[in-house]
Amino acid sequence: MKKIIMTIEGKKKLEKKLKILKEKKRPKIIKSISKAIEFGDLKENSEYHSAKEEQIICEKKIKEIEEKLINAYVINTNKIKNYDKIIFGVKIKLINLNNKKKITYKIVGEDESNIKKKLISINSPLIKKLIGKKKKDIITINTQKGKIKYKVIDIYK
Repeated sequence: MKKIIMTIEGKKKLEKKLKILKEKKRPKIIKSISKAIEFGDLKENSEYHSAKEEQIICEKKIKEIEEKLINAYVINTNKIKNYDKIIFGVKIKLINLNNKKKITYKIVGEDESNIKKKLISINSPLIKKLIGKKKKDIITINTQKGKIKYKVIDIYK
């Protein structure tokens, strides 16, 4: 598996999610399975089958998060000192040259992205085009609605 880029905050968020799954969700599921077994006849025991299915999903999520943490490449964005070009961890202000709307994003890891909070993934097509660009650079993105031009207004912490 390739390295997964994330911020310190992103790593902490994954660790918290893992802890909840292991310490709260998993024991709750085990209790549900035990309780369902008490009903007997596992072939036609819907509570048992439902709990077992929930257990499979939970264990899959745990494994997925553990793999991400093992392969994490954590970047301390507080140590970024150079804001002359777009890199992971910086905030950027862009203007959509088609409609003149300004947008601001912070570039984060895949699991941290949340457009409502203005957190955009390093793997998004927009950011892939913007990495390495400087203030006043213009890029064009092909979308389903056509081509959109963006101009970099600012790069900051």
